[in-house]
Amino acid sequence: MRHTVSVLVANKSGVLARIASLFSRRGYNIDSLSVGTTEDQEVSRITIVVEGDEQVLEQVTKQLNKLIDVYKVSDITNDSSIDRNLALIKVQANLDNRSEIMQIVDVFRGKVVDVAANSLVIEMTGSEEKIEAIEELLRPFGIIELVKTGKIAMVRGEK
Repeated sequence: MRHTVSVLVANKSGVLARIASLFSRRGYNIDSLSVGTTEDQEVSRITIVVEGDEQVLEQVTKQLNKLIDVYKVSDITNDSSIDRNLALIKVQANLDNRSEIMQIVDVFRGKVVDVAANSLVIEMTGSEEKIEAIEELLRPFGIIELVKTGKIAMVRGEK
């Protein structure tokens, strides 16, 4: 099972390295990792997606809580939450297929953020499944380059 873990940490150098090494020392693979500051510039939120059973999650949570610069660890897998991924996709585009590509992007509520003579760069946000779906539809046109972020997530309401 995939678990989404939200970790609030001190916004200091080296904190991310210590967290990543914690996972690697125990042989746990990180499926997705995103880091950014919060509303408080002294605090960063790390969103980690890790594959494993409840024992893996419990072990990871205990080890994270032992680190000095970690303020809070939350498993938000089963919480009511909002999550997003971001992808930038550069696709081969010419005069013949440009409008067809743009129609696909419109259906998925994506944005064309760059237009060149022979390519388009598309910005897509949404669930992992949504990004994979548009990626599959654009593949026949020729994907030149693709970059994706990890999942970011936030619990709904006042929690």
